[in-house]
Amino acid sequence: MNLKDIKFNNSNAEVYIPVNAKPGKCAYLAVAAHQDDVEIMAADGIFKAFDSADKSFCAVIVTDGAGSAREGIYADYTDDMMKRVRASEQRKAAEVGSYGGLVSLNYTSAQIKDAANTQAAEDIAKVIRQLAPEVVYTHNLCDKHDTHIGVAAKLIAAVRSLPKQQRPQKLYGCEVWRGLDWLMDDEKVLFDLSSHLSLSNALLGVFDSQIAGGKRYDLATDGRRLANATYSSSHAVDASSHVGYAMDLTPLILDDAADIGEFAAAAIDRFRADVLEKVTRMTKCK
Repeated sequence: MNLKDIKFNNSNAEVYIPVNAKPGKCAYLAVAAHQDDVEIMAADGIFKAFDSADKSFCAVIVTDGAGSAREGIYADYTDDMMKRVRASEQRKAAEVGSYGGLVSLNYTSAQIKDAANTQAAEDIAKVIRQLAPEVVYTHNLCDKHDTHIGVAAKLIAAVRSLPKQQRPQKLYGCEVWRGLDWLMDDEKVLFDLSSHLSLSNALLGVFDSQIAGGKRYDLATDGRRLANATYSSSHAVDASSHVGYAMDLTPLILDDAADIGEFAAAAIDRFRADVLEKVTRMTKCK
């Protein structure tokens, strides 16, 4: 695996290999919109690689971080200053997590939200072709952040551009800017994130520009995982202390004709039908 051999469309793209990079095949890959999204949504892959002797975790950050919220000591930082800070933080996270490699494509959010722009999808396809990951983590299709949806869409396009034998075995859409507790239980992909809690805290704590800048993603992420673990079942004691949810997007890379929007809407329709059935059954007089 040599990410530095890839010729990216975006001349601003950067490849960083941590000093303590985990050797071996990149079995787990996260493709995320922003710096720190990876650590929020793809802890499952980070932890599995951390425990493995021969498999590593790699990350692709698609945008440059220019639009970050900022407050406190970062309040007067320009977009260019924030880009440098966030890139530095992401490299530190890669070191803490012993990532096998980190790719920063450095596209603007506007480019990612442009459905006609194919360059990012082409670059993502080059990374997947080079690394041949088994599992890929990205944003879920019901996320409320436009750039997150843009990244997920470009990732799916990237995978679909590859021959079937070069595609990952699994594609998961994970939680960031919208939880997935509403998914039907038999549709949820559950990640037990109870191990490596100190590692998780260290990874999220690296992003000082966000925490000190007014966004407590560290506390919010831990709280969501705790809540998922407790509220995952009403009639059983907690099996895990921390749980992450994902939407299984694998069908979208098995069937290139499947409509991405309809796929997401169908999950919502099943949730709606479940709510309607329960409320109707409890309120309808016999």
